[in-house]
Amino acid sequence: QVQLVESGGGLVQAGDSLRLACAASGGPFSIYVMGWFRQAPGKEREFVASISWGGGTTYYADSVKGRFTISRDNAKNTLYLQMNSLKPEDTAVYYCAASQSNYVLEIDVERFPYWGQGTQVTVSS
Repeated sequence: QVQLVESGGGLVQAGDSLRLACAASGGPFSIYVMGWFRQAPGKEREFVASISWGGGTTYYADSVKGRFTISRDNAKNTLYLQMNSLKPEDTAVYYCAASQSNYVLEIDVERFPYWGQGTQVTVSS
């Protein structure tokens, strides 16, 4: 089964940018629908973005649409999340997740059986 490791989190100021990466191993990366989720303290884990196997189809939560970009490099077994114009409300632990779905995209937490350990993103005002 696939193993996922996130990196790239940190402490930034509002308006700054960050790029998260998720390195996959232990399986054929290109067969997985991939997603980014986040969880703020005291809140449930929420969907951020999803990308199809080949990267041609993406979907975003309304809260990040136009600011975040999900992408993948199947040759490098890596998923990315480019985050621009960060806001304090983007502060959360960000997780990447993988799904062996027959659908082009997935957005529900329950549809992703494989998760990374998370990386903290903190945006100060």
